[in-house]
Amino acid sequence: MATTEINEGSMDAAASALGDGEVLMVNLLRYNAEARYEGADQLPCSGRDAYFTRYVPAFAEVTQGQGIGAQWVGTVHTALIGPIGEAWDDVAIVRYPSFAAFRTMIEGADYQAKADPHRRAALADWRLLATTAMPLPGAEA
Repeated sequence: MATTEINEGSMDAAASALGDGEVLMVNLLRYNAEARYEGADQLPCSGRDAYFTRYVPAFAEVTQGQGIGAQWVGTVHTALIGPIGEAWDDVAIVRYPSFAAFRTMIEGADYQAKADPHRRAALADWRLLATTAMPLPGAEA
């Protein structure tokens, strides 16, 4: 089932589970062929273009100076394991100093006004996985 929205129950569960440490958000991204803006105030473009030329700069502006930033972005070429028919265009990993920083940002008026409309227009489907680092057995600290 395609979804592009975060539900409040997931946010509350993550807040209690993740604590105060650094969080890496893994984004699985599938774009609309054409960005789907509400209203007619944006020039037509692909979902991918809306994401990288509109959403990413707005996200950078909104999060400037907060210790938030992309750690890795890559294009998905093929899935070797996964449900047949499930496909993703790109993967992005974004670092947040804490889950509270993520929540404050995503619920903030600045993000909602400047960045979120581009995310909504760009994405046909999205998975957002909140992760924290874990020590690997046998790895040096």
